[in-house]
Amino acid sequence: MRIATYQGAGEPRLGFVVNDRIVDLQTLARRKKLSVPKDMVRLIEETPTLALRALGREADAWVKAGRESSPVSKTKLLAPIPRPAKNIFCMGRNYAEHAREGGVAPPEVPVFFTKPPTTVIGHETPVIHHRVTQSLDYEVELVAVIGRRGRDIPAAKALDYVFGYTIMNDVTARDLQRRHQQWFKGKSLDTFAPMGPWIVLRSEIPDPQKLRLSMRVNGEVRQNSTTASMLFSVAQLIETLSAGMTLECGDLLATGTPEGVGMGFNPPRWLKVGDVLEAEVESIGVLRNQIGAPAR
Repeated sequence: MRIATYQGAGEPRLGFVVNDRIVDLQTLARRKKLSVPKDMVRLIEETPTLALRALGREADAWVKAGRESSPVSKTKLLAPIPRPAKNIFCMGRNYAEHAREGGVAPPEVPVFFTKPPTTVIGHETPVIHHRVTQSLDYEVELVAVIGRRGRDIPAAKALDYVFGYTIMNDVTARDLQRRHQQWFKGKSLDTFAPMGPWIVLRSEIPDPQKLRLSMRVNGEVRQNSTTASMLFSVAQLIETLSAGMTLECGDLLATGTPEGVGMGFNPPRWLKVGDVLEAEVESIGVLRNQIGAPAR
């Protein structure tokens, strides 16, 4: 089951994505005489998964019956959580070959960094090629969306704390990354976290370590791997991150990227204005964005 945040009549709205149609969640709930929140984080906090799945089945029947829905192709999809309450938790060097293409050894423990909420944009929204960088790069990543508040979560129970999964392109200014000798600045420019196109419920992806992920630039496959190659699994990352630190509903955990990024080529293949990026994760979909010029 796929749940999206989309631009409705002057405001963000939630909807179920059924095949190539979007069924408005508020409209559906109203017909069923139910009340549901209007934003994704509150939906995660307040609506039991079983109730959501029941509404999802209603949405399937709704589309089959030809009732009110909108084509995805004509709908502006926003990031599933357009303005996260916190920085996005990110994982660096979680694929051994990606670490090696960056000239470093794979880490022995998870390496975390963050991206601020101002980086987040949605599907088909341009990524700005800011003038401050000449070394713009891409990274396809699986993102776990936290669905329960918890601390000191053991790996054996960690996936029970996941609401669902989405995709992020961890856009990076490599020259800023090198210049400042850490990752935050080079990964935190506005629009540098395209996310979406929707969230797929955890029940639809029972094992997040069995997903193929890829990145295409102008149709050319640059990254092509599976989450089985992660050094630290989603469950292990949640266990480590939550040790002594509370995770909350709507928190976002990006789980790292495989080899094939632009800096790994000789010479490097940096992104330029007009390039089309397609980040794909099996069982979720394709997140598409184009590189846009900075405002004059």
